[in-house]
Amino acid sequence: MAKKMRRRTKGRPRRLENALLIFLIGSVGILLYALGVRLLAPRVDPVREKNPARLVGDIIQLEVRNGCGVDGVAAQATRYLRRHGFDVVEVGDHTSFDVPYSLVIDRVGDLEAARKVAAVLGIPEDRVRQQIRPDLFLDASVIIGKDYAQLAPFRNQLD
Repeated sequence: MAKKMRRRTKGRPRRLENALLIFLIGSVGILLYALGVRLLAPRVDPVREKNPARLVGDIIQLEVRNGCGVDGVAAQATRYLRRHGFDVVEVGDHTSFDVPYSLVIDRVGDLEAARKVAAVLGIPEDRVRQQIRPDLFLDASVIIGKDYAQLAPFRNQLD
């Protein structure tokens, strides 16, 4: 009887092929997973949309600054403005205490909003200024000057 000769294959090339095949299948799987995640959850664009009114709403956001040096003036004006529906986001002292008259400064290019603030406080419309500063993240700044006693929050203490 003839002896069957077994053909012996080397194990190394077969193992290398299997490892390469597993690596390729794994790589394709990872790429498909990443593609699926990207399609299902696209990146959010951090750039603000053109219509800020839709993002922020209709509430006018303000800062109130004490420009006359009298204690509690900015806090009292803040309470008054909040009772009238404004969102006062910052209260503090102005850079100096020698501001002769109160004024409202438009910070975003919406003079109508600044005029509304001035009307509620009793500040004449000619004291509404425009200094656009988008880095402040608010609509207007109110600076209470030495004429504070003539303004609505201080004239009418019961309001």
